[in-house]
Amino acid sequence: MFIFDCNGVLVDSEAIAATVASHELTRAGFAVSPDIVARFFAGRRPNDMLADIEAATQRKLPANFATVLAAATLRRLRAELRATAHVEHALTWLRGPKCVASSSPIDRVRLSLESTGLLRFFDPYLFSASDVPRGKPAPDLFLYAAAKMRVRPADCIVVEDSPAGVAAATAAGMLAIGFVGGSHYNPSLGAHLTGAGARAVIADMRALKSTVVALRGW
Repeated sequence: MFIFDCNGVLVDSEAIAATVASHELTRAGFAVSPDIVARFFAGRRPNDMLADIEAATQRKLPANFATVLAAATLRRLRAELRATAHVEHALTWLRGPKCVASSSPIDRVRLSLESTGLLRFFDPYLFSASDVPRGKPAPDLFLYAAAKMRVRPADCIVVEDSPAGVAAATAAGMLAIGFVGGSHYNPSLGAHLTGAGARAVIADMRALKSTVVALRGW
């Protein structure tokens, strides 16, 4: 089975989300740059990010901040989001069951896939870290997805773009492939993904099938 992260893998959303989070945090009196958001919180649940920011600053965000941030992010995604280059090619040619396992709330996952025409490859197999006790880098989400799909973790291949996501897949006993083809790419990302446990790193979705074949002999 193939498990795909959504943000930064299927859709090129990480730069958008980091910019929105930076803007809203700054408006609330927490000056955090988009680079800092991307560096420390990529692949993690929004609520975990906000909890870490409160712990680091020893200050409380406004009571409704999570709701404000979610709404602002959805508005920007509706206006600007695009599918990752060549991802439809990869999904069309990659045989076997597929699902999405994302740190984002399920409404954001569904909107992202609907607006980019990718929902048809996965529906109804969409899983959110909101439904498990711990977010990435804990393995909970990937184990939950495998259980729901009735597939052994050892038979799963995960495609992830964040060290937290790769670490979660590796901790779940799954084979992880890192992806560095999003607009949020930085020169150190590939090394960080490898360091977190990725068995291979690709920069182009057209290379996914051949990478899977090389790793698993399929």
